[in-house]
Amino acid sequence: MTQTLLTFLSASIWWVIYSSAGAVLPALVVWLVLRWLEKVPVVFNRAYFASLLWTLAAVAMGAGVLIAQHGRSAGVSIFQLPWMRASLVVDMLLGVLLIWRLVPRTDARRVKPTSACMAVALVMMVAMIVGTTIRR
Repeated sequence: MTQTLLTFLSASIWWVIYSSAGAVLPALVVWLVLRWLEKVPVVFNRAYFASLLWTLAAVAMGAGVLIAQHGRSAGVSIFQLPWMRASLVVDMLLGVLLIWRLVPRTDARRVKPTSACMAVALVMMVAMIVGTTIRR
């Protein structure tokens, strides 16, 4: 019982640490895109917070998909799996919602939902490019 609890606690701590390090690049992309699209400065620490929550959820969803599909589709690209495609759509919708609700402009207004969609699209594009480059 104690070892299981410690294993879960250790995994949770590493999940948060690696996700917080991984959220820096998406936060920078979100901040730059929103600054460019809104033509008003946005708050970087809130962009980082939204990106951190988004990264935590993405890692949890990705792990869940990999666990659910374990051993079923050997040798198949992970993007051909229906669970992975569905989780990507849910992940992008969650990212838009988090950025739209949590990232304010410096004039104390929310960013537009279209700007949040564009920021999420660019972050996903960068993630796909980096992911496919690392895999090769």
